[in-house]
Parts: sequence; structure tokens; C-alpha cells
Amino acid sequence: MTTRRGFAAAAAIGLTAAAGPRRVLGAGYPERPVRMVVGFPPGQSLDIVARIVAERLGAVLGQPVVVENRAGAAGIIAHEAVRNAPPDGYTLLISSSGSLAINPSLYRKLPYDPVRDFAPIVAINASPMYLATRTAMPVSSVVEMIPYVKARPGKLTYGSGGSGLTGHIAMEMLKDAAGLDLLHVPYKGSAPMITDLISGQVDFCIEPSSSILPQARAGKVRLLGVTTSKRQEAMPELPTIAEQGVADFEAMTWSGLLAPAGTQVAIVEQLNRAMNQVLEHPEVVARIRGNGSATVGGSRADFERFVRAEIARWGRAVRASGAQVD
Repeated sequence: MTTRRGFAAAAAIGLTAAAGPRRVLGAGYPERPVRMVVGFPPGQSLDIVARIVAERLGAVLGQPVVVENRAGAAGIIAHEAVRNAPPDGYTLLISSSGSLAINPSLYRKLPYDPVRDFAPIVAINASPMYLATRTAMPVSSVVEMIPYVKARPGKLTYGSGGSGLTGHIAMEMLKDAAGLDLLHVPYKGSAPMITDLISGQVDFCIEPSSSILPQARAGKVRLLGVTTSKRQEAMPELPTIAEQGVADFEAMTWSGLLAPAGTQVAIVEQLNRAMNQVLEHPEVVARIRGNGSATVGGSRADFERFVRAEIARWGRAVRASGAQVD
């Protein structure tokens, strides 16, 4: 058994990477292309991860794995589509902390159950998030941001890729912890939100590393802090939000692969072995690390236990923030 490194929180979630057998193809499956449904538009962090793993998974399975974007309603549209798909292994769902762990507490009438309606396959990656601002904003740290925002209650904004996403709830947690009054501006995906952040249409955001780090490295946005408990290898000079005075603040995002409930155990196990092989491939590891994240892997039981624990943890955060969507 091996443990993937590069992101300290990946170990903290209790998931270890299991090196699956190199022989993953079983008789009969798959006999045609496999769909991997993503609940967000191209360019959003989850879409980036999906496209990195889909190409290699197709090579391992011997059939194309086609990424299909079914954006809308914080991932709900995609989850409903996969929940209602035939449980034959040809329609898979790549989901994340927002849709699986936050939505159950955020939405009063969520039309899917993240545990009952899906068969967990494997955890894919774990990622820090970064608090960012537009380059014209006259603050360069959380220490400077807090008094600046407090002096302008209700006059500054923060963007998110959609209501209920991890970045939205993480910012609500920060608002609550630091006593900030910021207006939330939800977008249909992270890409248009970051475009508006760069142009000055919104003032702040908390976003996963895969979508915000490239913009920061290009000098288009300014990072103020990282959401994890320890500084990150990808940006070691950047302090955590917690060490800048917001005690015990910590949040991260993650993704995983699922199938509709009722999918044959043999197919789920085959996909688990295939995905563990994908997540050990040097190119996949390098590309995910290049986005400031880390591969995870492990058994389907590992992933199921983790999802249940995250539903409870983020549920507490949602209730503390007071956020609610009808």
C-alpha cells in the first residue's frame, strides 16, 4: 500500500492510495464508451480534474471515457441525471465536496441522497483553497483585508462558482469567523467568476487551487491566504488564513468518482482498480500536483466512510454560517 504525498490534508482525511492490480479488464465490460458526467462547465476545477483522469482511464479500460458537462444548480442537474441512468457502468459521476457533503445541509429539498442514490468508486483528489482578490484591491494579506472590509460593511463583494459550492460555504465560514459583511455574487461556474474578479467586477473569492493558482502565477489575481491548516508546497511563502488571525480556520475541497446505485459490485470494483492505477500514473500525478492538489485513491469503502464523515463536518459549517437555499 502506498500513500500519495504533496498535500498534507490528503493524509488527514484518512484515505490511502491502494495500488490496484495491473490487470483491470474483465470479460464483457466495457464494450462501448463510458460517460463521465460533471456538474459544472468547462474550466471549473472539477472539470479540470475530470479531463485529467478521463483520458488515462480510457486507456486502462480500453474504451473512450467521454467527459460530459451537465452544468447547473450546484451540481444537482448532473447528480439527478446519473441517479436516473441505467446502473450498467456506462454512466459515471465525478462529484465533489460541494455536491456530496454541502448540498445535503444547504438545500431544504435536495432531490438526491449522496449516500443512498450512488455507489462510491474512489476518492480522486484533495485540494487546498485560496482566498484571492483583484490586483487593484489595496490589501495583500488577510490581516489587511479584515479591517478594510469592516470599514466598508456591505459595500464589497465576493464571487463563487455557484451557491452551495465549497468556495461559497468556506467564504461564509470566513465571514462568520472574522465578522465580515460581504455580498455574495454566485456565478454559473468558476471560470466566469474569476474573469470578473480579474476585471474588478467582484472583489474576493475562495477557490480551489486548480482554478485560481494559474491566475495567481500569471499575476492576474492576488492571493491573501490558504485555507488549510499548514502552508502548501505549491505556494510555501503564502501564510494560512489561520496563522493570520482567524483561529482554527480550515477548509478543503475534494473529488471522487461514483456510479448509480445498483451498479454491479464487480463493475464498481473493476472501476476502483482501474482508477487506482490511473491515480498512480506519473503524468496524472504530475498534472494534478501542478494544479496544487494531490491524488488520493483507496478502496470504495474508504471513500464511502469519508463521504459520510464529510457530510457531518460540512453540515456543521453550513448550520454555523446560516446559509440556506430553497
